[in-house]
Amino acid sequence: MFVMRKELSAVAAAVAMVVGAGTSAGADGLAIAPEADVAHHGHVSLTSGRLGVSLVSENHGPASLADATVRVSFSVPMAGAQVLPARCLWGGDRVVLCATGALRAGGTGRRITLDLRTVGTPAEVVVGVGTQWNGGATDRNPDNNEHRVLTPATGDLYAF
Repeated sequence: MFVMRKELSAVAAAVAMVVGAGTSAGADGLAIAPEADVAHHGHVSLTSGRLGVSLVSENHGPASLADATVRVSFSVPMAGAQVLPARCLWGGDRVVLCATGALRAGGTGRRITLDLRTVGTPAEVVVGVGTQWNGGATDRNPDNNEHRVLTPATGDLYAF
């Protein structure tokens, strides 16, 4: 009987460690997703078919995130064969996906800068910025991580 209690204690401790790593247990013993408030802020500009996007992702907490993915979408196609920054990839001719890096609670990720060419020279581009993936965390304030920016071809910076 003593050996059985010892083994059950070891199993319970292992389960507590796994559940405690980024999640917590509810009253029914099921894992609950951590809560993190991811936000994206930056600016976009368009001139002569060149589109610039600069953004930083933030986490207002309360939990830290090991990583997140930001989606940047465009209302017009981008020219092919363009090199993206490290930790970014094409999701189609109108979508770029980038890893933000670790987002500690109350902290920011790395700056993501895109310098892209559009197909042709549009008079304007609508740029969408939003969270594609946040590590499974609950975000009770999604309004600050979804943006649509009308970007006329003036060369001016348009903030979000």
